[in-house]
Amino acid sequence: MYQEVNERTNTPAGQTDQVHAHYNEVRAIFDILNGKKEADLLLKNLHILDVHAETVYQGSILVYNKRIVALNPDEAIVKVREVFDGEGLYAIPGLIDAHIHFDAQLAHPAAFGEAIVPCGTTTIFSECLDFVSAAGDEAVQATEALFRHHDRLPYRVFAFAPGKKTTVEVTDALLKLDPVIGLGELAHLTYSVGNDDDFRKSALGRVKGGFMNTHWGVTALSDMMLNYMPAIGAFANHDVWKEDDIEKSVRYGLQTQIKFGVGSSEVIKIMLRAIVKRKWPAENFQLCADNISVDRLQTQGHMDWVISLCAEMGIDPIQAIKMATLYTARAFRMDNKFGSLTPGRFADIVLTDSLAKINPRYVFKDGELVARDRKLLRQADVDYSGMVKTPVPGLHDLAPEHLDIVPLEISADGRQAKVYLFDVYGRGHLKFYDEVWVPLRDGKVVPEVDGVPLNRISVVQRYAKGTRHVVNGLFKGVAIERGAVATFWPAPKAYFVAVGQDSAEMCHCLRQVDAQVGGCIVTDRREVKAALPLDIYGVIANMPLAELVAKTRAIDAALADMGNRNEGEPVVNKLLTLFISLDRFGFMV
Repeated sequence: MYQEVNERTNTPAGQTDQVHAHYNEVRAIFDILNGKKEADLLLKNLHILDVHAETVYQGSILVYNKRIVALNPDEAIVKVREVFDGEGLYAIPGLIDAHIHFDAQLAHPAAFGEAIVPCGTTTIFSECLDFVSAAGDEAVQATEALFRHHDRLPYRVFAFAPGKKTTVEVTDALLKLDPVIGLGELAHLTYSVGNDDDFRKSALGRVKGGFMNTHWGVTALSDMMLNYMPAIGAFANHDVWKEDDIEKSVRYGLQTQIKFGVGSSEVIKIMLRAIVKRKWPAENFQLCADNISVDRLQTQGHMDWVISLCAEMGIDPIQAIKMATLYTARAFRMDNKFGSLTPGRFADIVLTDSLAKINPRYVFKDGELVARDRKLLRQADVDYSGMVKTPVPGLHDLAPEHLDIVPLEISADGRQAKVYLFDVYGRGHLKFYDEVWVPLRDGKVVPEVDGVPLNRISVVQRYAKGTRHVVNGLFKGVAIERGAVATFWPAPKAYFVAVGQDSAEMCHCLRQVDAQVGGCIVTDRREVKAALPLDIYGVIANMPLAELVAKTRAIDAALADMGNRNEGEPVVNKLLTLFISLDRFGFMV
């Protein structure tokens, strides 16, 4: 294994520069270990977790040029610029999120770092498909701008070019960008019919290096698709929801990523119980968030929380830590860079007072102390204001009557109507939508199921050519007695969702969001009560973390005043997950 000094080049002059740089590096490390040159940092008084031997030992860690260069160096001869007292804490590798949607958290990369790094996360493997899709014709330039200064962030980013929601040409261009390492989530519905664009994207992903993500509960796949996806090179699967999913995912050789994400925490508990019950080796698994709000990161944690939950559910704590460190690094063939506290690896180190319940007291990235006691010590020096877009409204002709529920079918006696019923928790572990019979009185749908009143939902196309596409139905997940909440998400298609009880109020709320690039707004009696603007291509807020969290919570508070009782993720995040399933189940055109 060698130190990476800078990017390789094939020119003779570049090769000479590379050799010279590496020569200086190896000489410097030799001189440091022999007491002739100064190292950057010595972390002392540690209980170091050896993830290879699965033991803990007392010792120290020496750091030079962002890397660990020695364990337990001879302190009688070593020279060092800074000494850090580890207070007898456990030293574990920096935590890794094996699969997260970098864009779907609504925070720009710097603000997102404020949320995850204090939790001990120093590396993420990220999708960016919604951002790319939202950027449209500007996708390549926008993505390049988003990641331009990723080296200034207090965490490492490895990204994936979209395997869906964009064109082959855009995917090809993004695969050439840094820090993109492979092909993201593949679209199983089109792969199953032999779409040529999918073949071409897969070929591009294989040429890039072979990292290709697959997702969809594997028990929902046909036998052909279950064989086809890993056969063409899809190596990782984060979409498991139950024991049978895990069994098939592991059996077919997929690196299986256990996620917690948006939704009920009971889902991840089901999966962890299955791992314990079936005694599946932990090396088959990585841990990830997939989709999660920054609010939940602030209140519950990130990979630190998942590791702690693993231990709580009966997985050995060291195995749980390895699932979020070494096993993830190995899956991506990067265990020579990070994933263990050994010489030659980046000095990404978390100091915690427990292995069973991770409590990141200190977080180091590249040997620099970046967080202490769950607070980021220095903000990333990156300005994203140049990516803010100008609103382009599209609902000039929308009228309240467009949001009225029209029955799919009326019973023979004219007393019942069949309508759509959508469930905010429907993706994955419950059915996302159903067709249900509800009362019909005086020709109007009564919004209740089995006597339980429900809110209405409208799915509204933003830019219509001809007749605007609108789907109206009933909704589980938000229950307000008055007013409305509306949100917009442009990927893969520009659509709104509005929830309320009155068509006129819902229409007014939609018009308020339409005046923005994107975001979420709550209205009551046609007065805006809370708003979260997403000014960067309609998917990312151009604001610091504290402001983003405050606006997210203000939406929940406004809805609570109107009768909603929310649990788990903030309402805005719950509503945004709907767009995934609305597209998947054909409710967008």
